[in-house]
Amino acid sequence: MRPPPNRTKLRVPETLRLSVSAISQAENRVHRPPKLTPRSFFGRNGLLAAAHPNYEYREGQLQMAEAVASALEERQHLIVEAGTGTGKTLAYLIPSILSGKRVVISTGTKNLQEQLYLKDVPFVQSLFEQPLSVCYMKGRANYLCRQKVYDAEREPMLAGLDEINDFRIIREWEKSTETGDRSELREMAETSTAWWKLDARSDLCSGQKCKQFERCFITEMHRRALQSNIIIVNHHLFFADLAVRDQAFNAILPEYSAVIFDEAHEIEDVAGQYFGMTVSNLQIQELVKDTAAISRRKLFATPELDRNLIQITDRAEEFFRLFPQEGRQSFSDHDRFLGQHEETYREILFVLDALCTRLELIEGVVDETLPLVRRARTIQQGLRFFMQSGDATYVYWTERRGRGMYLQTTPIDVSQVLAANLFGRVETVVLTSATLAVAGQFDYALGRLGLEHARTLRVESPYDYQKQVVLYVPPHLPDPRRADFTRRAAHEIEQVIQASSGRAFVLFTSYHQMRQTYELLRDRLEYPLLIQGSAPRTALIEAFRETKGAVLFGTSSFWQGVDVQGEQLSCVIIDRLPFAVPTDPIVAARSEAVRQNGGNAFYDYQIPQAALALKQGFGRLIRGTADRGVLVLLDNRIKRLPYGRVFFDSLPPYRFTDKLGDVQEFFDV
Repeated sequence: MRPPPNRTKLRVPETLRLSVSAISQAENRVHRPPKLTPRSFFGRNGLLAAAHPNYEYREGQLQMAEAVASALEERQHLIVEAGTGTGKTLAYLIPSILSGKRVVISTGTKNLQEQLYLKDVPFVQSLFEQPLSVCYMKGRANYLCRQKVYDAEREPMLAGLDEINDFRIIREWEKSTETGDRSELREMAETSTAWWKLDARSDLCSGQKCKQFERCFITEMHRRALQSNIIIVNHHLFFADLAVRDQAFNAILPEYSAVIFDEAHEIEDVAGQYFGMTVSNLQIQELVKDTAAISRRKLFATPELDRNLIQITDRAEEFFRLFPQEGRQSFSDHDRFLGQHEETYREILFVLDALCTRLELIEGVVDETLPLVRRARTIQQGLRFFMQSGDATYVYWTERRGRGMYLQTTPIDVSQVLAANLFGRVETVVLTSATLAVAGQFDYALGRLGLEHARTLRVESPYDYQKQVVLYVPPHLPDPRRADFTRRAAHEIEQVIQASSGRAFVLFTSYHQMRQTYELLRDRLEYPLLIQGSAPRTALIEAFRETKGAVLFGTSSFWQGVDVQGEQLSCVIIDRLPFAVPTDPIVAARSEAVRQNGGNAFYDYQIPQAALALKQGFGRLIRGTADRGVLVLLDNRIKRLPYGRVFFDSLPPYRFTDKLGDVQEFFDV
């Protein structure tokens, strides 16, 4: 694969292609010697040792691979906590290939998807004589719509020099790209508004009626999936598919026998998003804008339609102003709200219905108007569910984010949803992550996810944490809930960073706390400081890697999925135990559900959740056998209060100290 000089192309590797006839002959099975087993690959003298000069035999990796193979063969569910450095990717990828079944592998992020497909799969391919049948799938917004590109050449769609310049790049790329995947366009800004106007999201898609349907990148993605045994997706796409599989013709993924979740600790939250509902003022604004633009391009604009769109804009603004305008707020008193504002609510439904009726009567442009009608009906349904359903199994809440006002519903208990739609229907589900067990047990994860009958396995990390890591908890700092905590914690952070010569992540449980601490330290530290929000996340991580002695201040988005090996990251500082905000609508509703079922919300829900989050944060530090460093937790409740034992029992066996001198001595070695 050779990309153009300034462009990275996600071409489908030749070694990963398999013709339809070959698939038919193989009956969707990988061609392999009949006696090939996980031990053939992961044994001390196995194929991996022969293929890779730096391969290190790991008993835990072999143990996990055999457990995955057994679960696939015997149609059982499996949950595996694989410590950092286990090599879990190959431990589930190779058994999946050997199974001969169609297996969906779901990762936590699109970046992990690409790493798996572009790095790990080609390496595994080198171990097999016959081509592997592997593809990846992303959400529609990641792909280009060819028809929109051709329309943009003839019709006024772009605004400003930036959009015109980006369009030129996209137009040239469209002629040569095989996948249409936006990630190939490295030279185009992530915030490009031109891409947003040209992507393949379903909002304006006419499906099989589109002139470019046969050449469509979405169509081609589905074809590749139908021809593949291994399909690599991300959690968001997987659960978007799972939520609509019962609806005719709406499935995104082809039928599959098994699914493997990497970073499985995330799936409760992601599943909640897709089995819930969201309606926002931005959705309505985009519907109005798209309808106005298409009506002018396709010559069906009328004064009556324009008045209808103005009415929708006015009624939507009036309706969404009725909700709390700051932060996340629970919304529970539907009857009182409708008693006061039913007329405003009915008016927004009425003007949306009028738009649908008007669009349905227009002749000759059904392909363009049908997606608009579908969007308007979906918004109506969402509003009705939020305001009138009264379904007590959901939590209802509102959130203001920037210009957006969101009305949202989320299942209080996703375990029942997952038990019925996932574990009860798919013959094998494998869940793996470095953070699934609390105090050595899987009870919390199994209960939250509704997985009643599953095999379990814990694979310890091969790293020598006693030698590689010191965990420092300052005993003299005040309780994090006290007003003077931030000032005194900042002083402690300063001393630790001086000892580590920078090279640190300072991670916070709130954006406000991060900003306060950063302002206190920005003029007191001599090292380059980076802070979340000043640049895109990927750019900050790259800048940290390349800047000697850098210190990065971040919140939850840097607690997981960040891999910085070597001495560049030698210290991770966490401000406090990462308890979820108890007043958050979802946390409050789930805590109440635990209490109603006779449990203790703090011990049964909040502590296990925080213990797993702390493991994730600390997991940023040691990413290789040669790494060494200091973990700092500024919250000494872990030592003072009885529940701290749960956190200690959930963490690897770090060497512990409560003396700053030990930290300084560690870095002096």
